[in-house]
Amino acid sequence: MESPEKTIELLKRGGSRLINETELKDKLGEGRVLRVKFGVDPTSPDLHLGHSVNLFKLRQFQNLGHMAVLIIGDFTSMVGDPSGRSTTRPMLTRDQVMANAETYKAQAFKILNPAQTEIVFNSEWLGKMNYLEVIRLNSRVTLQQTLQRDDFKTRMDRAWPVFLHELQYPIMQGWDSVVIRADVELGATDQLFNIMVGRDLQKEEGQAQQVACLQPILEGLDGVQKMSKSLNNYVGICEAPKEMFGKLMSISDSLMARYYEVLFGENVPAIHPMEAKKQLASKIVAQFHDLSAAKAALEEFSLRFAKKDLDSVALPSIAVTELGDDLISAIVIAYSKGFNILKSRSDARRLVEQGSVQWRGEKITSTKAQISFTPGEVLRLDKTRAIRLI
Repeated sequence: MESPEKTIELLKRGGSRLINETELKDKLGEGRVLRVKFGVDPTSPDLHLGHSVNLFKLRQFQNLGHMAVLIIGDFTSMVGDPSGRSTTRPMLTRDQVMANAETYKAQAFKILNPAQTEIVFNSEWLGKMNYLEVIRLNSRVTLQQTLQRDDFKTRMDRAWPVFLHELQYPIMQGWDSVVIRADVELGATDQLFNIMVGRDLQKEEGQAQQVACLQPILEGLDGVQKMSKSLNNYVGICEAPKEMFGKLMSISDSLMARYYEVLFGENVPAIHPMEAKKQLASKIVAQFHDLSAAKAALEEFSLRFAKKDLDSVALPSIAVTELGDDLISAIVIAYSKGFNILKSRSDARRLVEQGSVQWRGEKITSTKAQISFTPGEVLRLDKTRAIRLI
């Protein structure tokens, strides 16, 4: 193990915040293996790069000699975490949750060391509580305290509904920390309230309080909103290498710098931005697949876009008859059917106006251009996506 000071220095890389450093230094000074908690709710089958920020930090704790406790929130996900949400999450059934949970272990072990990982499901304790025990647990947290959290406060100020079951989520997450005796809990910055509830409950139970290790929230491919499957701005860690590579090549240069910092704790290499982006995409594909897959994805991308040899590569296809009556409709439909990406008509207009859309090798810059789409030709939608017409 490193010295406490060196460990804290390493852990703060990539924008991590510790609340607080003194407590963590004291825990590290005990010279024991710390129990580092991270919880994931299986609300969808796939983990994405946003989840990986905490998983990479968890692996860093493992590399420093500590134990990762990965909580699969099979119980909490049926309620839904309200953190950072302006609307209530839909409640999932037990069957939906367990089908998603089946995939999480294998995905997490793309990053974590299994020998230093303890996996638990929080239904093991939350699912066994009777109603009186739930009431007693609720008596430890005030309504005023809960309603001060930003997301609830914003919704109430705007007269948007906050349902009572949502108020239970921070208490359940906090109780998880008591049960597994967490020394540290990882989470994005929007998890601070939930983590602090865990600290309060641990104190009441006579336990040492956990330290919050907060990670920056990773923006999605749009560079604006939090990476989310529901917003369709994500890169799934189990996606095919070439799809993963292509998505990453579509991000802006400023977002590329953010990904280097948050995912790897590095600065952008002092090379041409396109080459730096290729290196980033290659690193991420290699992390979740292997080096040969990263090399093949790079070669495929170069063949398809750098050399513009679109006749030589496999492309999604769409029937000419499906494209609609105008250019903007064609672009929206092509993204939806060819790439499962939802684009608005204003998004499509923006792509045309900035010269991203090409037909027969020529940029189309007029949103009112009349095109006679021909089977066998390729419509290029942006710098990483093209679709073949049939």
